[in-house]
Amino acid sequence: MNDNSYNSVMSRRKEIMKASVGVDYDRYELDGIAFDYEALMKDTSYPIEEIRKIQAETGVGDTPLIELKNITRLVRSISEPGKGATIFLKDEATNPSGSFKDRRASISVARARELGYRGVIAATSGNYGAAVASQSMKRALKCIIVQECYDSKGRGQPEILEKARACEAYGAEVAQLTVGPELFYYFLLLLEETGFFNASLYTPYAIAGIETLGYEIVEQSQSVIGKNPDYVLATHAGGGNLTGTARGLLKAGADTTEIIGVSVDLSGLHMASDSDFNRKSFTTGHTGFGIPFAVLPDRSDVPRNAARALRYMDRYLLVTQGEVFYVTEMLARLEGLQRGPAGNTSLTAAIALAKELPEDKTIVVQETEYTGAGKLPSAQLTFARNNGIEIIRGDPIAKDSPGRTISIPEGYSQIAYKEVNMTELKKSYIKQLLKQGVTLIESDYDYLSAELKISVAEAKQLVKEVSGNVDPEK
Repeated sequence: MNDNSYNSVMSRRKEIMKASVGVDYDRYELDGIAFDYEALMKDTSYPIEEIRKIQAETGVGDTPLIELKNITRLVRSISEPGKGATIFLKDEATNPSGSFKDRRASISVARARELGYRGVIAATSGNYGAAVASQSMKRALKCIIVQECYDSKGRGQPEILEKARACEAYGAEVAQLTVGPELFYYFLLLLEETGFFNASLYTPYAIAGIETLGYEIVEQSQSVIGKNPDYVLATHAGGGNLTGTARGLLKAGADTTEIIGVSVDLSGLHMASDSDFNRKSFTTGHTGFGIPFAVLPDRSDVPRNAARALRYMDRYLLVTQGEVFYVTEMLARLEGLQRGPAGNTSLTAAIALAKELPEDKTIVVQETEYTGAGKLPSAQLTFARNNGIEIIRGDPIAKDSPGRTISIPEGYSQIAYKEVNMTELKKSYIKQLLKQGVTLIESDYDYLSAELKISVAEAKQLVKEVSGNVDPEK
């Protein structure tokens, strides 16, 4: 019998992970801070055509690319003459469980079946749980979903409860926990006790599954508009959505397409705080995940995270909760598509960005998600109000205050975005490394060059700027 105390289980995390994911991560470790990312992805995944075949077996992928004609027309009506890029939407809500997460889950579950596991486990409060549950049923595997669901008073967010309902509807067992460090402990304990496969969001399998999304965008763009998209906007949380889409775009030859991450701005709220947990109206796609996972990707539940957002992200834009709720209604009423709301995060930024761009430019918003009773803006806003959040109308940029006020735009001209300084974000990545007390060797700069999408010389300069200003206690 194993010692199942918290400290003992956490001390066995490396062995538990190795047994549950079928990947020997030690093989890819290099000297210094580096690991061979591309070798990890190549050795543990499948060629793109094989991935498409696996996904087709369970009805995943081949989702439509829709031109948002009415929204584009609206954007042009408030733009300067000649401005107003055409906006397209990749409708991932048509996947079996209603989101792009089916792509991630399809490859993880197929791999679990191939390796002979009896079941899969995933730790998630989002759409991924429903996707894993759905794909598990298609492959005749058992499924357990571990959710961080409640605060200490037993209050659960309607969006998370909706996703729990979906998981159970697909036949999964759902373990619901309160916010805090016990989530990862309980996840490890279940992996060890059951011997199930770790269908983590951050394995190479999960990222490879999203590559078909980027690949399809290029194929469909070539067919519909005769060229690759100029911009692809991806909602950014843990980094897998953006990473997988970008890799698919590159594999399809779209090496000049600008890749832009978008998150809901929840600055000032701490995601592991019991008091803050229910003071947010989005469980994913926000800065509480987006920034920490960008600057410290290996904080994940596998030894090396295959989601590396800074390798692919050209820009990073932030929008507010109120704007996303507004755009959710806009999409339903102007285009007849009830989606989101979290999936409309990138669409919100796309509307603001399109106003600045020439009419001959194209933007692809690369995903939507299904909606349901607990996800609707009305449910989210009612829950927010019941938790003491003030709901007002007005300019979100000026009046929105995460955890205190949600400001709904008074009109579409108030939809805007805030730009994140990418250089400062990359400095934060380096700071996180240096805080661990590492001493960089020459080969580390080649690794940083790839990780941060900069030259070796720029990497050395950023390290120089950061190294004199690192307080290991912070």
